[in-house]
Amino acid sequence: MRATVLGAGSWGTALASLLAGKGYTVTSWDKDAAVLDDIARNHRNERYLPGLQLPPTLHASGEVAKALEGAELVVLAVPSHAVRPVVIEAKRHVHAGTPIVCVAKGIELDTLMTMTEVIEDVLPVPLHPYLAVLSGPSFAKEVAKGLPTAVTVAARWERIAKQVQDAFHTKTFRPYTSGDVVGCEIGGCVKNVVAIAAGISDGMGFGANAMAALVTRGLAEITRLAVRKGANPLTLSGLAGLGDLVLTCSSDLSRNRTVGRGLAAGKTADAIQRELGQVAEGVRNARSARELAKRLGVEMPITEAIYRVLYEGLAPREAVTALMMRETKPEL
Repeated sequence: MRATVLGAGSWGTALASLLAGKGYTVTSWDKDAAVLDDIARNHRNERYLPGLQLPPTLHASGEVAKALEGAELVVLAVPSHAVRPVVIEAKRHVHAGTPIVCVAKGIELDTLMTMTEVIEDVLPVPLHPYLAVLSGPSFAKEVAKGLPTAVTVAARWERIAKQVQDAFHTKTFRPYTSGDVVGCEIGGCVKNVVAIAAGISDGMGFGANAMAALVTRGLAEITRLAVRKGANPLTLSGLAGLGDLVLTCSSDLSRNRTVGRGLAAGKTADAIQRELGQVAEGVRNARSARELAKRLGVEMPITEAIYRVLYEGLAPREAVTALMMRETKPEL
């Protein structure tokens, strides 16, 4: 198989390495020429995955047309805000019948579209049935190291979900299939916002009780939004929902949790992201998820609180107080 991965950040490189490790011929594309040069010359990506050797069958190209030439599988692994312009650039070079797997997690701010809705907005209709989403609890560094990981592959067409599942399945990477694309997308997007809240809670020393409550109530509001968008609520109890949420709220590898800890220490989101050197999707998603919730009439108090901390200057401790002092109500 020939595969192309658009985006050579940590996640894109980890997935490209996984596919190349299966013996596929894989080409990485990115705007960052230095990263591509490192991959091509040294079989490494020291900026995003330092210290890890990449397979020799992983190649790199800075030209979209060349990178996509002969591709039988396309993986879209750019940050969510770059999905539309990258798909616009790539659409003339994607052949009909080629599975397109989106691993970007977000909601487009201007349109409030999910990532597959954005892709469908750009690509011709005959390509729409070949779209899939890969999501779940999966830090790039651990996948690249070959540590055991399980994820969900969702597609509206079962044959495509199975095809993508087979392409990514290895002895350390186990994909499950689903037909619930929107559930996987909303779970993957909004968990990043809750992870910022988790980082604030941890950074302020609020303890295990608070963390357990935050994850549980975070899942409740993620599920409300997903169901309003047409998702199956059971999807949010699976890998793309609860699994991803628990991972990103609890691990120091989580960029979004790191943002929350920085906010608790009095830093600004811009300063924290400069220190990270990578995109923390929850910062942008706090705005878009909040706007989508308002449009659909869905109550999302944690998302609202994180939005106010990030964009209205609300102190993290005051945000916690506001959450705790909301009107009491039944749990279910």
